[in-house]
Amino acid sequence: MGSRARQGPSERTSVNSGDLVAAILEGDSGQAVLQTRLLFESGVSPERIVVDGVEAAMLQLDTKCTAEDFDLLEIMLSGRAVTEVMRFLYPAGAPIAGAKGTVVIATPEGDVHDLGKGIFKMILIGNGYRVVDLGRDCPLAKLVDATKRERPLAVGLSGLITTIIPQVRKVKDLLVSHELHEVKVLAGGAALKQSSASGLNVDFVADSAFDGVHYLNEILKGRK
Repeated sequence: MGSRARQGPSERTSVNSGDLVAAILEGDSGQAVLQTRLLFESGVSPERIVVDGVEAAMLQLDTKCTAEDFDLLEIMLSGRAVTEVMRFLYPAGAPIAGAKGTVVIATPEGDVHDLGKGIFKMILIGNGYRVVDLGRDCPLAKLVDATKRERPLAVGLSGLITTIIPQVRKVKDLLVSHELHEVKVLAGGAALKQSSASGLNVDFVADSAFDGVHYLNEILKGRK
């Protein structure tokens, strides 16, 4: 990652992940990037910034996504702030040549939230993976077709609402039925990480986006 301009003492008066969380929840992209820059320059790793700042904000936002409290504008503004933070942390992305492997990601049909998936995507790219993003509200047939075409290392499923759990449980068996036994299935997100891997019929349930990346790295190590 390239060098960043140093900040003066007045801008260092409050360097903590709580300020980043607040900026994201307020949908203030400029302030979110400023707090990210201050954390980074004070020696906090990108991983800790994402886990303690971005993902902490996402958890708070998730609790508001009920029928009574759902606010699309609030979610969009927070999502924009998250995107800018991730662009700051991972500005270069990852070149296709020399990528560790391909990961197909999707939010299954029935769930239109994709902020968590977006975080996972950018962290994957930042860690050298090629990502095929099938978007949100993705039909399982589309997911299977993409997996057959791409032959990825893994499929990553993100979910915010529990109603998609029956969909998630079908994925592994569908892949096996199409002779895609070797493709691992990962699940994550507020709704899915409350369940076990056996309960979701997947290979791994990630507590955080980085948790999923670590799992993929371990798979690669085992194949060498």
